[in-house]
Amino acid sequence: MTYSRARRSGSHDLFWPGYVDVLSTLLLVVTFLLSVFMVAQYYVSQEAGSKEVALRRVSRQLAELTNLLSLEKGKSKTAEDELAALQASLASLRSDNERLTGLAGAGGDKDARIAALSKELADSKTLSNESMAKVDLLNQQLLALRRQMAALNEALNAAEAKDKESQARISDLGARLNVVLARQVQELQRYRSDFFGRLRELLRDRKDIRVVGDRFVFQSEVLFPSGQATMTVEGLAAIDQLAAAIVELERSIPPEIDWALQVDGHTDPRPIASAQFPSNWELSSARATSVVKYLISRGVPPKRLVAAGYGEFQPLEDGVSEEIYRRNRRIELKLTNR
Repeated sequence: MTYSRARRSGSHDLFWPGYVDVLSTLLLVVTFLLSVFMVAQYYVSQEAGSKEVALRRVSRQLAELTNLLSLEKGKSKTAEDELAALQASLASLRSDNERLTGLAGAGGDKDARIAALSKELADSKTLSNESMAKVDLLNQQLLALRRQMAALNEALNAAEAKDKESQARISDLGARLNVVLARQVQELQRYRSDFFGRLRELLRDRKDIRVVGDRFVFQSEVLFPSGQATMTVEGLAAIDQLAAAIVELERSIPPEIDWALQVDGHTDPRPIASAQFPSNWELSSARATSVVKYLISRGVPPKRLVAAGYGEFQPLEDGVSEEIYRRNRRIELKLTNR
């Protein structure tokens, strides 16, 4: 009866840390998706900006060509008016010619005037033809610019459509990824509970090994002599039991769940400053690495292990008493997903 109550109490202790782990994982996923979305938005805005610059340049050229076309049309209208006036004058002269046919003495002046007017009429026709050619050229350039504007508008619309499609895909991918990660987190939480339950059974007689949140905590004195990173015989026996549990767990977790056992080393704040370990950073890292290496030698896959040293900078309790120092000197094991 006492053992059952202890197991129920342990499972309640694991519920809240597992929930925190789920929230942390989901927060990382949301951060990743926001980063992907911002990168996609940046490239789309860059592409749209370049097209808008080109569109403004084409619009400016179109306005200039329109002004030139208006000027040329004005010149053409003036030439046409002059041509009409000259034609009217020529008709009048011809009428005078017919009326004055009998006047021989004035014949030379009449011919000279007709010749001058004919030359002026020919020059006006030449100017009119040149103006019409310029107008045709401007019309062709205007048509080409309009085609360029249409192509740019089409490209801009395509870019906007592509952006909307990308956003829809990102949203769909995020939803699917959230579902998959939530499922994996739930499965890993179940395996973590089984793993910690097995460790409790194996180490139930050890008072110096306990569960703190979602971590399994070994006091440093259980595994290492003071100021050293070489495990004691007693520590090797404890890690042997841990290795057997991990190997059994590795066989049961599906391969699609990317899990890892993180081994963290912690010290108290008193400096060590030895030749082998210049600071507590080196000591905590060496102890975590020593545990990892021994687990590997006992059959645990290296790709499932992580070693980290935190020195004295993440204590479980604040204070300067010897008992607090002892609790803060520890090796922590945490089953997590990558």
